[in-house]
Amino acid sequence: MKTKTETLTNPALPRRLCIVSETYAPETNGVATTLRNLVAELSRLGVDIDIVAPHHPARSRPATAGRLYPVQGVPVPGYAAVRAGLVRPHLIRDLWRKTQPDAIYIATEGPLGWSALRAAHQLQIPVVSGYHTRFDAYADHYLGGLLRPLVAAALRRFHNATATTLVPDDDLARQLRQNGYRRVETLGRGVDTALFSPERRCAQLREAWNAGPDAPVLLSVGRVAAEKNLELALEAYERIRAVKLRARLVLVGDGPARPALQRAHPEVIFAGSRRGTDLARFYASADLFLFPSRTETFGNVTLEALASGLPVIAFDYASAHRYVSDGVNGVKAPFEDPGAWVTAAVGTALLPPHRLRLWREAAPESVHHLSWSAIARHFAAVLASAEHVSDPQVPEVAACNRP
Repeated sequence: MKTKTETLTNPALPRRLCIVSETYAPETNGVATTLRNLVAELSRLGVDIDIVAPHHPARSRPATAGRLYPVQGVPVPGYAAVRAGLVRPHLIRDLWRKTQPDAIYIATEGPLGWSALRAAHQLQIPVVSGYHTRFDAYADHYLGGLLRPLVAAALRRFHNATATTLVPDDDLARQLRQNGYRRVETLGRGVDTALFSPERRCAQLREAWNAGPDAPVLLSVGRVAAEKNLELALEAYERIRAVKLRARLVLVGDGPARPALQRAHPEVIFAGSRRGTDLARFYASADLFLFPSRTETFGNVTLEALASGLPVIAFDYASAHRYVSDGVNGVKAPFEDPGAWVTAAVGTALLPPHRLRLWREAAPESVHHLSWSAIARHFAAVLASAEHVSDPQVPEVAACNRP
């Protein structure tokens, strides 16, 4: 393990970094998971890390490595568990003048991200941004997609004002370049195979679901929201239950669509948000992972499911495109064919037990090599080499955030 002294002589490891994000551990989403793992690995390597994130009741105690600087946060309408950061740029400038980082990583493009971008430009500190969430694709599910062009333009403007935009997938990187994004680079994702493992399978948990040894348990993990396409999982479940009456569907997560779905589908197990070993037990105790979303930048949950021994049914893009092999550890459906996704889910759930067992055994092998340590080193190298980008088009942030 490298010491703090070693980081000073290693050009690939900056001495001090600051991460700015609207979401952070112990919140449960892909952004928070990625940042938590990066911070943990870099801290082990001796890098000093400051984290600027909205204050959140769930974050009453330090949950990870790094120094946390909480700012004012307000709940996002429809997402009570998610908070947008509201802070004047001069407050961030004051922090960075006192403890100036070598580089800044902005993970989210909300009010806090824009304030941080403005402050970093004023201080001429190099900024790297992360494209973690397809907010432009989300816009298709709200207000009939009318906001998509505006959202897409704002995202492009934000990221082009940074030294590098990090994305988790090569295909997404190509798409962004074609849409006018400059300086795009791929940063992969890892998975904690010590946490997510088939060994965490729990008979007592399956009993709580009223699932016998031969009853297929279908699992989906993520926000319970329109953009996650959960109606496909529910349709597949109904077709599976028509053949296997004791099949179970477990939805892990929370979100604005949960109350309505829970009323409409009392036969489904809504488990709410889970994290850590509790979440790992849910993965390992199921039999098949259903991932019907088509709005992901990557889909960390795909890696977590595979590491836990679950075959995955997903659309053929993002992490599934790379890590799911048809007929080996899951099935990929064409991106534009929801009917094929439902058919794949039903067909897999009804496979003979010995076939599904082979898929379950193959799943962990497909991701065992994905180390967060190597990804954190790549991340650190990108920030260590980042240079300040002078971009006169960086706009003033909203009036309520101006100094």
